[in-house]
Amino acid sequence: MDNWHDYWPFLVFAAALVVVLAQTLWAQRRVRRERQLARQEYTEALLQKQQVVIAEAQAQMETLFNSMSEGVLIVGPDGRVQLFNQSLRQLLQFEGDLRGQTILEALRSHELDNLVKRLLKERAVLSTDLELGGTKPRYAHINASAVIDKTGQQRGVMLVFHDQTRLRQLENTRKEFVANVSHELRTPLTLIKGYVETLLNGAKDDPSVAARFLMTIDKHADRLTFLIEDLLTISRLESGQVSINLQPTPLREVAARVVEDLAARAVERQITLVNQVPADLQASADGDRLQQVFFNLVDNAIKYGRPAGLVTVQAVRGSGKFIQVCVRDDGPGIPAEARDRVFERFYRVDKARSRDQGGTGLGLAIVKHIVQAHGGMVWVESELGHGASFFFTLPTANGKSDFADMASRHGRAPLS
Repeated sequence: MDNWHDYWPFLVFAAALVVVLAQTLWAQRRVRRERQLARQEYTEALLQKQQVVIAEAQAQMETLFNSMSEGVLIVGPDGRVQLFNQSLRQLLQFEGDLRGQTILEALRSHELDNLVKRLLKERAVLSTDLELGGTKPRYAHINASAVIDKTGQQRGVMLVFHDQTRLRQLENTRKEFVANVSHELRTPLTLIKGYVETLLNGAKDDPSVAARFLMTIDKHADRLTFLIEDLLTISRLESGQVSINLQPTPLREVAARVVEDLAARAVERQITLVNQVPADLQASADGDRLQQVFFNLVDNAIKYGRPAGLVTVQAVRGSGKFIQVCVRDDGPGIPAEARDRVFERFYRVDKARSRDQGGTGLGLAIVKHIVQAHGGMVWVESELGHGASFFFTLPTANGKSDFADMASRHGRAPLS
């Protein structure tokens, strides 16, 4: 026992030393764990931040990619679609996802398939024009190139589709317009030249024949003048060179001036002109341009209405902030297939009769442009054998047109 007492201080010291060492080791382990946890948290935070940055960059790239007006299609080295944008979807009018499909499977185009196969073999830049299928003809100009990485390896093909449909339509419209103008000018010029040559060859020696020929020449010279004036008018309207001076305009007064101006023509065909426009209706309109609208519509009604018939000008205030005007005749009417086209330039329901009446084929096109410049709408209603009614709308003098109401009602307020 005496010996144990001699070692007791040493044992206490050793036990304390063990406790201290254990605490030190535990503290070190705790520090290491905290450091590892901090590093892990830092790493996770860094990864999350990088993921956010990557996601934002991808979102920006996708937004940029889909905001391009050109359609873009990327094909992998295996000939299958890897990526495309929304412009391509709209241009080609397809649904679903094209990724993973071949060009033939996705677009059913042998021409594009051959183009891609060629570029997968050749490192080149190619272009082609393509007519796209569908209910309406569409056209695209395609620029295609092989995609090469930094190591020089072939990584696929990129095709950029430029929509050419509008340009083709404008080009076709221009060609059609030139052809129509040439035809319209050629007819009176040919007749004038023919009568002049006849006069020069001796017909002038007969006063009655010469007078008749000169009257015909004068008639076709007037027709040329009207045609050129209408061409200039519609050109200025379409190019926006005509300014519309909107003022409170009493419709009955404008209609009355037109009825008075065309009274002599109406008498020639024994047609009765009736102005039923209420005296209190005022539109926000350019008086001179509005008179041109009334003149063209009433003149058409006199030309193509029933001989000894009735032409009526009416107007009524709509439920919105617009006025609806109608010029009605009781003639043979307009066929259903022609009603949507009568406002096109040079379109005629009866070509021979229209030319005999001295029409240029531009009057209703001018009406449409003037009414639209006022913010209104124009249309025709007709049944064969029951005449035709030409409608147009104008904003009232105290407010702009209510387009939502006009669209829902199509401007068709009751007119008796």
